[in-house]
Amino acid sequence: MEFAMNVILSSVRMATPLIFLALAELYSQRAGLVHIGLEGLAAIGSLSGFLVSLITGSPLLGVAAGAAVGILVNMIYAYATINLCAEQIVYGMAINIFAPALAAFIYRVYFGAGSELVQVGLMNSLASMLGVTPTSFIGKLFLEQTPMVYLAYALVIFTAIYFNKTKSGLNYKAVGEYPKAAATLGINVVGVKYVACVICGALAGMGGAYLTTCYTTTYTDGNVAGRGFIALAAVIFGRWSAGGVLLACLFFGFCDALQIRLQVSSYGVPYQFFQMIPYIATVVVLAVIGMKKAGPKGVGKPYLREER
Repeated sequence: MEFAMNVILSSVRMATPLIFLALAELYSQRAGLVHIGLEGLAAIGSLSGFLVSLITGSPLLGVAAGAAVGILVNMIYAYATINLCAEQIVYGMAINIFAPALAAFIYRVYFGAGSELVQVGLMNSLASMLGVTPTSFIGKLFLEQTPMVYLAYALVIFTAIYFNKTKSGLNYKAVGEYPKAAATLGINVVGVKYVACVICGALAGMGGAYLTTCYTTTYTDGNVAGRGFIALAAVIFGRWSAGGVLLACLFFGFCDALQIRLQVSSYGVPYQFFQMIPYIATVVVLAVIGMKKAGPKGVGKPYLREER
């Protein structure tokens, strides 16, 4: 019973960066932009959050810095794919190559090669802020979480309402479905796509910053560990809806939490075997349900205003 409760508590924390990254991809694809560069945006956001948190002593400023740098780097993708109508997959992969390399370069320039491990303080949980120590499982589940966890779940609720209950959200989705028809209705298609890139960069950067301000006390190369690709799978698994994305992220978060607990409690089994669990789950999910329903009809296609 204790093992199960620990896995559930860990699943909530492990799912949080996936939620930020998956929502980033959801906003991007709803505007017709398929973005496979989440891994790179999260990597540069992770380093930015770490450095700013180290310098200022404030994890909240670190998260804000991760969002800002994520937007800045994603503008490269935005200009290339929106203005130049370049291939979205190619530039998404370019972000995955460029951003982690830039993060590693900045880290080595700032700290020097072969430097000692540098650590920062993590963001306090709600229980610490309130000065309480929950003992029950429900109390730990709802109180022993950082503000970033509550923000992630609040964003899911906001996204569900925005896309399904507001005129602006319906116009936003129309850009991803039929951009030329949306343009005839007076919707600024290019503007919506740029807004999508800003939101995507901010959320992906926050997801990366979460790893170094709320999850681990230090930055290492490769700390994103494929979460960007898992988030991309979560959007497909969640059928391009906020509620579905949340359930998918919780499922992948559970797989990640389970493999860590199994590493700790198992003997005689190589730990690499358990590390494969989240990625095997991703492949299985995509193989089983990934192609049963397509996403927005205009996703991945360049928008040419002059084209009829």
